Amino acid sequence: MAAKETAPEPTRSVFREYLEALLVAAVFLGFTNTFVLKTFYIPSGSMEDTLLVGDHLFVNRFIYGPAPTELERRLLPVRPLERGDIVIFRSPETPKLDLVKRCIGLPGDRIEMVDKELVLNGEAVADNSYTKHGDPRVFDRASALTPQARQRDNFGPVVVPDDGYFCLGDNRDFSYDSRFWGPVPERFVKGRALVVYWSFGGQTPDGTWPGWRARLRQLASTALGFLTETRWSRTLRLVR
Repeated sequence: MAAKETAPEPTRSVFREYLEALLVAAVFLGFTNTFVLKTFYIPSGSMEDTLLVGDHLFVNRFIYGPAPTELERRLLPVRPLERGDIVIFRSPETPKLDLVKRCIGLPGDRIEMVDKELVLNGEAVADNSYTKHGDPRVFDRASALTPQARQRDNFGPVVVPDDGYFCLGDNRDFSYDSRFWGPVPERFVKGRALVVYWSFGGQTPDGTWPGWRARLRQLASTALGFLTETRWSRTLRLVR
């Protein structure tokens, strides 16, 4: 008696296999970028000289997760936001825009700026190695300047709310930060700056969409200047 022939298994097309692989990769990258590791680039000089225009960062999005249990705290690299952390957050004024600043004040802290000197909880804080003042002028409270100009050098005192953080740029005289738009709501914080994976000294986007033609010119300029404009000494530099 002849053996029954079994029908051959349908073979999947190469196109379908590639498509499935790309979809899985896209889901994985989307999850990673949303919850674990995000990329960010520096479009302005408000954090000089810690971060330079054109620095591209990896951002740890996992570190400021929900309050962990004791077991999770021991096993996972999760912790609360600390004073001195360089954080990425949504702008309180323009939530679609991401900003990077250094956390100076935690909930309950009393913050004041007196003639450019930071006063934290009643004690003057000596300028740290990362603090930069590029303008020798000091605008006092009685000066006939705009309120915004006076707030740069003389601000507060204010108390940071329970659900917020007070963030300043390291380049204090040329940073638009919590002195002007207030504390950063906790829910706006996206993560902590981790490492500079690439630093490009050429033309860098400013965060706005310039149109397809201008964007293509930027990409072409970046490709042509990759070897000569890359700041190789900043590659894989930890952000502190």
